[in-house]
Amino acid sequence: MTYQIKKAAVLGSGVMGSGIAAHLANIGIPTLLLDIVPKEVSKEDEAKGLTLEHPSVRNRFADTALQKLLKQKPAPLTSKKNLQLITAGNLEDDLEKLKDVDWIIEVVVENLEIKKNLYDKIDAVRKSGTIITSNTSGISINAMVEGRSEDFGKHFLGTHFFNPPRYLKLLEVIPAQTTAPEVVEFMKKFGEDVLGKGVVLAKDTPNFIANRIGTYGLLVTLREMQARGYSVGEVDSVTGPLIGRPKSATFRTLDVVGLDTFAHVAKNVYDQTTGEEQKVFEVPAFMKKMLENKWLGAKTGQGFFLKEGKEIKELNPETLEYGPMKKLKTPSMEMAKQQKGLAAIVKTLTYAKDRTGELLWSILSPTLIYSAQLHTDIADDIVSIDNAMKWGFGWQQGPFEIWDAIGVKDSVEKMKAEGNDIPAFVQSLLDKGFESFYKEENGDFFYFDGTDYQAIPVNEKVIDLKSYKKKHGVIKSNSGASLIDLGDGIALLEFHSKSNSIGLDILQMINFAIDEVEKNFKGLVISNQGKNFSVGANLGMILMEAQDDNIFELDFVVRQFQNATLKIKYSSKPVVVAPFGMTLGGGAEVTLPAAHIQASTETYMGLVEAGVGLIPGGGGNKELYLKHLKGIPNGVQIDYLNVASKVFETIAMAKVSTSAEEARENNFLSIADGISVNPDHLIYDAKQAALALADAGYKAPIREKVPVVGSPGYAALLLGAEGMFLSGYISEHDLKIAKKLAYVIAGGEVPYGTLVDEQYLLNLEREAFLSLVADPKSQARMQHMLVKGKPLRN
Repeated sequence: MTYQIKKAAVLGSGVMGSGIAAHLANIGIPTLLLDIVPKEVSKEDEAKGLTLEHPSVRNRFADTALQKLLKQKPAPLTSKKNLQLITAGNLEDDLEKLKDVDWIIEVVVENLEIKKNLYDKIDAVRKSGTIITSNTSGISINAMVEGRSEDFGKHFLGTHFFNPPRYLKLLEVIPAQTTAPEVVEFMKKFGEDVLGKGVVLAKDTPNFIANRIGTYGLLVTLREMQARGYSVGEVDSVTGPLIGRPKSATFRTLDVVGLDTFAHVAKNVYDQTTGEEQKVFEVPAFMKKMLENKWLGAKTGQGFFLKEGKEIKELNPETLEYGPMKKLKTPSMEMAKQQKGLAAIVKTLTYAKDRTGELLWSILSPTLIYSAQLHTDIADDIVSIDNAMKWGFGWQQGPFEIWDAIGVKDSVEKMKAEGNDIPAFVQSLLDKGFESFYKEENGDFFYFDGTDYQAIPVNEKVIDLKSYKKKHGVIKSNSGASLIDLGDGIALLEFHSKSNSIGLDILQMINFAIDEVEKNFKGLVISNQGKNFSVGANLGMILMEAQDDNIFELDFVVRQFQNATLKIKYSSKPVVVAPFGMTLGGGAEVTLPAAHIQASTETYMGLVEAGVGLIPGGGGNKELYLKHLKGIPNGVQIDYLNVASKVFETIAMAKVSTSAEEARENNFLSIADGISVNPDHLIYDAKQAALALADAGYKAPIREKVPVVGSPGYAALLLGAEGMFLSGYISEHDLKIAKKLAYVIAGGEVPYGTLVDEQYLLNLEREAFLSLVADPKSQARMQHMLVKGKPLRN
């Protein structure tokens, strides 16, 4: 049977259910969101004279959930327009509608009987072949499917999303014993290719993979903190970014998740285990007291941390009183700063003979042993466990990668010396003379399966540039970028400067890349796999030259940047830019002139130069204006002033999109540009787009003159800015920047509707940029951004 999911239903409209519905809407799947019928009318319903029989009352829970989606932060929807794809209803009146959907996701309360009763009703109405999944975080999948029809059993499995579904990468797929293998395979592929998730296959055990290991690690940390006399703040200062974990570390994570949720997850394992393992999953007495006090974390305003005014205080677990936050400072933490790479840092800290080393060893050692003891029970391989922890808990290294980092042989010797039993799986690795769970050979990666090394299976759409370069080499490289042959006639220009900021090194490589591609390739992709695509031009270099009054040098750099963006635009071979994450300032300016943009869903694009006292200088004003013009359908009379006003507002207010979809609404992307839901597939998708353009006989755009609003438009653009200045909303310097920007977008002092050359607009842009760069107030803004990381309003 061939499976397709064109329409879905989510049953249960709580935070998780509505978040899953939002994620489905974000990728264009119409979704029913159903919940129970309220047992009583609310005061608001009473005031409107509504009874329990009124549809708006009966759908209240789902309707309320939809309204909350518009207000939640971080936003579950990539565009507010996506809400139109979700239809609210209830589980009594709308159950029949389930016969029209291809996927039913149950997200009701974590109670086996309630779930089974709901499945009775679903089984009576669903059509044969409809996939049914549960988002349970720990109830047995096999227990849930007991007593169901054969077709229901074949199409039933667990799909455990992590909260928030839009942002967290992990999707655990848990088959039941009855699930047809082709359904499992379809959901894995659908999860990766359509939902954009990192999918791991988990076995039907308590809390599956990530919550099992993650909860164990958190509880061990609580135990060791108390046993060794560390404070909450001291633990968080070690267990966060220092060791490749999220900023929320241990206790901020618990506050965000909610202590009640955490305690429920822990109890789930506690109830299904025995002996020493069960003891670990009993939450400590002080946490039980916190639960009684309703100190649940962020949702109740206090948990392990309490904000008083501007000060954040930490909880003392012994006294349950709040005091000043402490941080651990030890020699090993200073030594770690000198190490290169996360593996070296973790190894240095773990074996350190100070309070940092003592803490890390005491929490890592049992967690690694536990992961190895369980590895065949909870997953098919160690890769699934490592990926689950990276994608679900934000660890940069999974347990077995951490073990490799600290050295398997040395750590096992220390564990044995402390009287720990070493899992047979780990001992077999050492007995065979192997030294690590993973190995790399010529850019290919292998994992230890208990007997020998096996190749790590990779989706063909996942292109890892680091290993790809090792395998295939590079065509040319400098300090800022590398040109790589991606195969099939497509080259890739990868940025790798600090923060991927754009300087002369990258501009030089853009020129070389396009020359090379025009001679020897079908097309070019510009992208990378850094934290962000590019945070903009090299601000430190610009400020240094400006403070030294090297305006001639800056003029040269800006010209080079403008020429590079023109080269991207007018290349005879298609140039596809694939942005993701922060794509700001110069990063956006490199992106806008491309023949095609293939953006990741989470692309935050904006021309933000006004925040540092400047305006875009690399062609961004012109290109955003042109994107707006090209977005207007043929035959529609164009109001050039309306277009200029929108562009002016977007740049003057330094607006940044909160998603690729919003970037499209702001005209940074056109309707023809693409959006990749799975960030791991971004470069593959961009390569396919470049090939498609080349194979369709791509021709470079013809240089055309640009209609501008001229002097009348300039005056109109300034009206709003001057009004804001007079009202005290913007400073005098803000007004100065706005005047320069308005002059550039208007096209200078020419009549309305004048057709001007692109180079004329670039000259205006460059002159305005250089005059602002020389201004001491703009330099103060640049300095502030570099030192403080946030804009200065002077």
